[in-house]
Amino acid sequence: MLFYNHAWGTFDRATADAVEHSRYLREFADFEVRTTTGADGKVWTGRYLRGRETYLEVFGLGDVPGQDGELGAAGLGLSTERDGDIEKLKVRLRAAGEKPIDFLQTRDFGDGKPVPWFDSLFLVEKYERFGAWAMEYRDEYMDDPRSKVGPARFPGDVTRERYLPDAYQDKLMRDITFIRLAVTPSDLADTLPLLRAGGFSLWTEDGSVTATRGGTTMRFDEAPLGRTGLERVEFALNRVVGRHVEKLGTSTLVVGPGKRAVWTF
Repeated sequence: MLFYNHAWGTFDRATADAVEHSRYLREFADFEVRTTTGADGKVWTGRYLRGRETYLEVFGLGDVPGQDGELGAAGLGLSTERDGDIEKLKVRLRAAGEKPIDFLQTRDFGDGKPVPWFDSLFLVEKYERFGAWAMEYRDEYMDDPRSKVGPARFPGDVTRERYLPDAYQDKLMRDITFIRLAVTPSDLADTLPLLRAGGFSLWTEDGSVTATRGGTTMRFDEAPLGRTGLERVEFALNRVVGRHVEKLGTSTLVVGPGKRAVWTF
């Protein structure tokens, strides 16, 4: 029902600036720096690395309002593939004793008229440093020519592949296969019901939880405040390459050898 859509992390300014101005990342991935105006006029600036179905969003200090713009903040979006599945998810969550919170995210394309972007479900109103949510793209956005979304392949097609552009085909990055996050015990506890209801397979071991579904594995390690954040991202590549190491601020991206890349923060 749910699949990994994207993760984001907030890093020091040196790392964010290195990512933003990296020539190599523009060869590695379908890369974009974009400032977005969402619901209630909230504005954020992200650096996006997009694949076939999955993507990564990098923030620097202050690029997002409030606590999301602080060092060590991170988030995770899990999306449906068929229109209406988010309502089924809501039923599952309520049956499990949860009280899902509805939120409509919008996007302003610059004309001052917000377009419904995606429906989302949260399980808590406030989190410490990490928040996860479920999302389902809206027809109003998918059908808007400014979104540059591809045509539907079946009725109710709100897939990640439809949403993301096909520019990844000319780059190295194909998709994200693994992410590792350090999160507080409280934030992890608030995330688990969403993963269970979303159909992820879960393994728990020594303060860590690993969730797998649909080609992407996510590992959550318990950590105290001050030591949280997105720590590692692994990628599947479109083709075999030799080894290349790219330093980006305090982070390191190792590409190859083979059809795999690893970015550590």
